[in-house]
Amino acid sequence: MAIIEVDELRKRYGPSGPEAVSGVSFTVRRGEVFGLLGPNGAGKTTTIGALTTRVRPTSGRVAVDGIDVQRDPVAVKQRIAVVPQRPNLDRVLSALENLTFHAAYFGYSRGDRKRRALALLDEFGLAGREGDRVDNYSGGMAQRLMIARALMHRPHVLFLDEPTTGLDPQSRLFLWDQIERLRREGTTILLTTHDMAEADRLCDRIAIVDHGKRIALDTPAGLRDLLPGARGVELTVVHPSDPAPALAALGDVETSAQEAGRWHARLYGEVTPAQALAAVDRMGAEIVDLRRIEGTLEDVFVQLTGRDLR
Repeated sequence: MAIIEVDELRKRYGPSGPEAVSGVSFTVRRGEVFGLLGPNGAGKTTTIGALTTRVRPTSGRVAVDGIDVQRDPVAVKQRIAVVPQRPNLDRVLSALENLTFHAAYFGYSRGDRKRRALALLDEFGLAGREGDRVDNYSGGMAQRLMIARALMHRPHVLFLDEPTTGLDPQSRLFLWDQIERLRREGTTILLTTHDMAEADRLCDRIAIVDHGKRIALDTPAGLRDLLPGARGVELTVVHPSDPAPALAALGDVETSAQEAGRWHARLYGEVTPAQALAAVDRMGAEIVDLRRIEGTLEDVFVQLTGRDLR
């Protein structure tokens, strides 16, 4: 089921330079949204470059749809599309011309490419603006047009590099909906982003790379489980004494006094809110607040890659 295979990918720039990628391996399943995350300089761009034929690996194997990227880059290019972070539309052309010129490179007839372009413009909320020059488009409209252009030749794999950077909330939510729709329709998407909420919402699985190596690979929920104390409940109770002894039977507990008779407690482990409520009730305490403890993907990312600026 793998549509992308990366096996021990290595890339060294120059005979004595450092390795930008040092033995990265992963597979991407057909029809999934796969996130490739990492700090600046971690090796993401080089890895994507190898997959999209722009970078020649020093060693290792990279394949897309069963085709070795180094042996047959032309066949790979027919099966992929790339939406870069920086807009690269032809701004003197209309939206329709940008799409139809792209389809012409892939051998579509004049009638087919116009029909395909108009359908995609409608899907991406640009119907009625097909004759406008791209110079007159907002940032969100231009980003939607770039994705529509990438889809013109019906690629098997779509590479999205920071697709919602700088967009307003409405445009970002619209693009998230479109990405989820494309997944439902069977398009495989490889996403790079620094927006952890975006990765958490969209990705089926995520690989995190740093210093040229893959350091984690799992579902968003599985990655959150890497955090110490990522599961449990947090509660605030009113009681004359420390509730720690009464709560300790449920798991590891930390308590702190907030003010006279008011305590904050964190219970770690597979404890449920119902169990915590029952324990509080048995000790005769009044509960003020109760919520699940759940670490974020950003917490995981920082724990794995550190807080140092890159």
